[in-house]
Amino acid sequence: MSGTALETRGLTRRFGAFVAVDGVTLSVAEGARHALIGPNGAGKTTFVNLLSGAIPASGGTVALLGEDVTAAPQHARVRRGLARTFQVNQLFAELSPREAVVLAVSERAGEGGTWWRPVGALPALRREADALLDLVRFPVAGRDGRTGSLPYGRQRLLEIALALAMRPRVLLLDEPAAGVPPAESREVLEAVSALPREVAVLLIEHDMDLVFRFAERITVLAQGAVLADGEPNAIARDPRVKEAYLGTMEVGRGEVGHG
Repeated sequence: MSGTALETRGLTRRFGAFVAVDGVTLSVAEGARHALIGPNGAGKTTFVNLLSGAIPASGGTVALLGEDVTAAPQHARVRRGLARTFQVNQLFAELSPREAVVLAVSERAGEGGTWWRPVGALPALRREADALLDLVRFPVAGRDGRTGSLPYGRQRLLEIALALAMRPRVLLLDEPAAGVPPAESREVLEAVSALPREVAVLLIEHDMDLVFRFAERITVLAQGAVLADGEPNAIARDPRVKEAYLGTMEVGRGEVGHG
């Protein structure tokens, strides 16, 4: 697979005199496993909000699959193949995981008015929902319980399944391991890593062990601007990155010191 799935040129966001995102140029290849890292306050979530259309850009452009979407609203970007998750999940606590995914599939298929019928009465939607839950390795035994009772790692898996229900070509994951215990965060990482290559993934994450296990390319933001961009080994050894963020690192052993 070749080509560019998502691209920004000089993307900028100002809040008054404060420049949160400062002229960021970034290219995410089709099928990429790309990570965006940086210290707190680097502008990562603001950048993702610009990509998704949650906030407007002050300057620069965003292109999705070769089409300029800089002025497109969030729902239009979703229709064109962009989906995202959030640092704090936005799930319906009272629905079961299967019901939640059936709802998402129904909305995408234009059948949102029928989602509330018993799940068994919607066999095609249920099959697609189960296929999506299979894709993120969500356990079969937990699909009909209350979502609000799920362990946090399983809630993250469900959130990814809901994003995939939109059939995206680009998936933005904003700190999917935040608040997740280490054993569960590995489940989340393995599920994301196993996604089909038809979906390019841009991962925003603080857990460097996860980042360096997942990413084939890493972009580092600092003070709203791109500090470095390249393959993981090059990023780990870049003195500018070490000074700004990573400290000392031994690639391959998952050891990171924040100094």
